Amino acid sequence: MAGAESISPPIESRADLIEAMSRGCKPESEWRIGTEHEKHVFHTNPLRPVAYEGPDGIRALLDGMGKRTGWEPFFDAGNPIGLWDMDKHGGISLEPGGQFELSGAPQPDLHAAAAETEEHMRVAKEVAAPLDIHFLGLGVTPLWSVAEIERMPKSRYGIMAPYMDTVGTLGTSMMFRSATVQTNLDFSSEADMVKKLRVGLALQPVATALFANSPFSEGRDSGYLSFRSHIWLNTDDSRTGMLPFVFEEGFGFEQYADYALDVPMYFVIRDGKYINVAGESFRDFLEGKLPQLPGEKPTRRDWNYHLGTIFPEVRLKQYLEMRGADMGDEKSVTALSAFWTGLLYDAVSLEAAYELIEPWSREERERMRREVPRLGLMTPHDRSNLYDVAAQAVGIAEAGLVRRNRRNEQGKDESIHLAPLEETIRLAKSPAERWLEKFRGEWAGDLTRIFKEAEL
Repeated sequence: MAGAESISPPIESRADLIEAMSRGCKPESEWRIGTEHEKHVFHTNPLRPVAYEGPDGIRALLDGMGKRTGWEPFFDAGNPIGLWDMDKHGGISLEPGGQFELSGAPQPDLHAAAAETEEHMRVAKEVAAPLDIHFLGLGVTPLWSVAEIERMPKSRYGIMAPYMDTVGTLGTSMMFRSATVQTNLDFSSEADMVKKLRVGLALQPVATALFANSPFSEGRDSGYLSFRSHIWLNTDDSRTGMLPFVFEEGFGFEQYADYALDVPMYFVIRDGKYINVAGESFRDFLEGKLPQLPGEKPTRRDWNYHLGTIFPEVRLKQYLEMRGADMGDEKSVTALSAFWTGLLYDAVSLEAAYELIEPWSREERERMRREVPRLGLMTPHDRSNLYDVAAQAVGIAEAGLVRRNRRNEQGKDESIHLAPLEETIRLAKSPAERWLEKFRGEWAGDLTRIFKEAEL
């Protein structure tokens, strides 16, 4: 929004940075569930990625969605790049390669979250059908390279992409051909935040294993069950990872702020325009020493934007973002929220989850994170593997959802939304392993078949 930075309160001190996150503390009665998911888009006639412009492009899809929903468009240099639901505070946005993202509104329970996703997909498919646009529920595009995917006209991505090539080997793959599902959850206090963040970080490899759904890349078996997760290991070490300092004595909002201050910046927005400050220090910005804006100091909006350019396995803002899962089918979108809600929103389950992860060393957590993209549920752990941990975690989550006792119109509690994970546990195979069986068997190596079977 042009000029918005001029009405955002200035950052006067480090205390303001900490306060900006601590304002997220809220009583349990106000806790909500936010679900975000990204969908790849493709044409079928012929099979190809979707461009932004043109009568059957992403822009036409956005226009159609705006007309159907009444949501307000927002723009970048005159180009519509998303829609905003002014009433419920949700929206649609475009990822760098055209991935079509729903940022769900905060919901009171998982039944409402599932209904939101179902309604969004119903409307999106109705609008997309005449444009021959289809949606794919996988963690990585299975056929196309980065070079084959058109860039969306978003200024921030024009800054990020060149910088990515200087700090990692797969950063542009993350941007242009990966897709995730994410759950956003609340905390009541600093201590509650710390406990939830530690559980979330430690169990993130388990979530990655359960939701592994990206075994293919550029038409081939990639050698990974979650190639998307492997991509993140090779994106930018300064802003990704398992945040070992979170498990140190005395961790809290202040320590996270110190970490965020040392993550290199991407951009600053002034008068609606993106200023390239890639690689610069927010600490210098605090002191008015940013070379691109000499003498100018940041606003709270600048800090919030900066926090949103940090990509650890769990991200702290005014809520916690669980970031370790591949995109899957529609039911798996709600299943991710069910997994984390059951673990973190019930006190008994949170304590059980904390007891589960507390003995793990930094080395164990880091090793699991490194190995899980390739080995998934079979990642070695404590004389066994992550399958055993995953089964325990799903059981803890289920018990938490039963205790929450939030029932739908049919009288069923929220544990029904764990069904995709219970199937994975029953089969001892992730979605990725099931796709690989088809690829090597009935598909006879014809990967185009997945565009039909994984279509949302």
